[in-house]
Amino acid sequence: MSNEISIDFGLVKIAAASPVLHLANVPANVREIGTLMSRAAKQGAAVVAFPELSLTGHSCGDLFYQTELLREVEKGLLALAKLTAELDVTAIVGAPLLIRQHIYNCAIVLGGGKALGVVPKSHLPNTHEFYEKRWFAPADRLPVSEIELGACGYSVPAGTDIIFENEFFRSCSFGVELCEDLWVTEPPSGRLALAGASMIFNLSASDEVVGKTQFRRDLVRMQSARCLAAYAYAGAGMGESTTDIVYAGECFIAQNGEMLAASEKFPAAGTLVFAQADVDLLAHQRRTNAEFLASDTAGTRREFRRVHFPLPASHTELPAEVFGRVSCTPFVPGDEVVRERHCREAFDIQVAGLMRRLSHTRTKNVVIGVSGGLDSTLAILVVKEAFARLGLDPAGIHGFSLPGPGTSERTRRNALDLMTRLGIEAKEISIVPAVEQHLRDIGHPADCFDAAYENAQARERTQILMDMANRRGGFVVGTGDLSEAALGWCTFNGDHMSMYHVNIGVPKTLIRHIIAWFAAERRSEEIARTLADIVDTPISPELKPPTAEGEIAQKTEDLVGPYELHDFFLFHFCGNAFTPRKIFFLAEKAFAGVYDSETIRKWLGVFLRRFFSQQFKRSACPDGPKVISIGLSPRGDWRMPSDAESAMWLDF
Repeated sequence: MSNEISIDFGLVKIAAASPVLHLANVPANVREIGTLMSRAAKQGAAVVAFPELSLTGHSCGDLFYQTELLREVEKGLLALAKLTAELDVTAIVGAPLLIRQHIYNCAIVLGGGKALGVVPKSHLPNTHEFYEKRWFAPADRLPVSEIELGACGYSVPAGTDIIFENEFFRSCSFGVELCEDLWVTEPPSGRLALAGASMIFNLSASDEVVGKTQFRRDLVRMQSARCLAAYAYAGAGMGESTTDIVYAGECFIAQNGEMLAASEKFPAAGTLVFAQADVDLLAHQRRTNAEFLASDTAGTRREFRRVHFPLPASHTELPAEVFGRVSCTPFVPGDEVVRERHCREAFDIQVAGLMRRLSHTRTKNVVIGVSGGLDSTLAILVVKEAFARLGLDPAGIHGFSLPGPGTSERTRRNALDLMTRLGIEAKEISIVPAVEQHLRDIGHPADCFDAAYENAQARERTQILMDMANRRGGFVVGTGDLSEAALGWCTFNGDHMSMYHVNIGVPKTLIRHIIAWFAAERRSEEIARTLADIVDTPISPELKPPTAEGEIAQKTEDLVGPYELHDFFLFHFCGNAFTPRKIFFLAEKAFAGVYDSETIRKWLGVFLRRFFSQQFKRSACPDGPKVISIGLSPRGDWRMPSDAESAMWLDF
């Protein structure tokens, strides 16, 4: 495979390690580091970071002045550099280095059999239990930009102005900071990120006190968010002196605010954690974040030197796996507590949007079509809550069941039950006579169940709702959702249209969970049983006649594909700008055992064709609140020509 594959997928496996430390015993530490380097390499890591001063230990005290210790450090670095070539891995280790009579606390990047660069620590803590200024000089005192390590015979770039990047994969780049550098007001990682580093490695020796663990993790997680970067933290652990303080040996990796991997505290043996940094995703997030780009007012990128580091051969081929789980429901958190919180927040956003529109228009009447399906159920729950919070008379909510030729008894019953249990007068108008008359008027065959037959029903329903809203001096609340907008699965100038679309920012997979959450919140009420049955009802527009048994004959997911797949595609196509090849690859991993490759490929093709061909509907969509990080409003998140061609995207 060519390097193009790596660039296309953008997945880089990285590691953070905390070896068992032998205090002031450099040869023993070289062996321990080498062991974890080997383990990291065997598991496919491209870069592995070790703790601050990992060759000697952070708690050596005045032993840092010892010539023997400093000489052994240089020997150890040469040995580890040689090992990187054998193992095909890049390693970042911590060590004290004597440079022009001053000792510096440094991170040394090793790869391809040699030392690639040296980054001195910028901020030296000198309060409470730390006295680093006693032994070390800060980075801004470094008098040279290159140094020689022992008898290596070549110069090595040194300084805080270095970005390490792969020659053939320039977006795969990283910077290094050390421990306290992260805790200051303006960490070096901020400038490193602006200069292009998509990954940050922190070599640390932070001691453990009660309450510090969570603070430290939050600090790393939030710095990864501020930098729009992957952030790997390697902390010193067992083996450091416990004369006055204790080290926990924690390692963790975060990416743009999300913790990807974390170790346990106080491990008996060495710690090694892995995560897959998605530099392709990070690059997309940066180029679409105006504030991030505007932060570089001083032209930071121009101030940094570039040093090339090698990637393992495995990173220039199609990845065999995704390290870590790829969520098959990216819009629905797996954790129950987080999921409930997301459902509540989504519902509140919808309610707030409608409240503002009601207040602005001074409207006390709304009209909504209630089908007994998921979308209209969520919409009427939002309407009822908005009226309650505004103190409006619920008699102003006018819900209509509009059964047609394809309406099943199950959904008709649920629609009427739902309105009744919400305290809304349930009104029913059959559209069958009007649709039959219209089809006769246009000369449509009675036994032809084509698009004209289906869309005539949707437009008849919309006409009734619009006219009823006019009669009451109110407006129509739309029920279509984000997933349907992405697929264009709506009738233009039919259910596509309303005066305010409360669901337009909510994907189908999340709607089901919001309704289930609402039902659980009201489990003692009769409405919970109705909501539970609605959640269990197959998704259908019910535009074709039911079966002889009165069951739903037309199931949406049989026609356009499973919504869990389409929401997965939507999340990665619009949210992450991933290529179809990468989306297909990730979907294979996420839905392994659920859908085979042929099925995923088929529905991804359908998604892409429909997404491009149905943009004209999104270009004319009504107002509605953005609820999640992805939106398709032509006035907000998504601006796309209606006649863009999909050919390139379909070639995957």
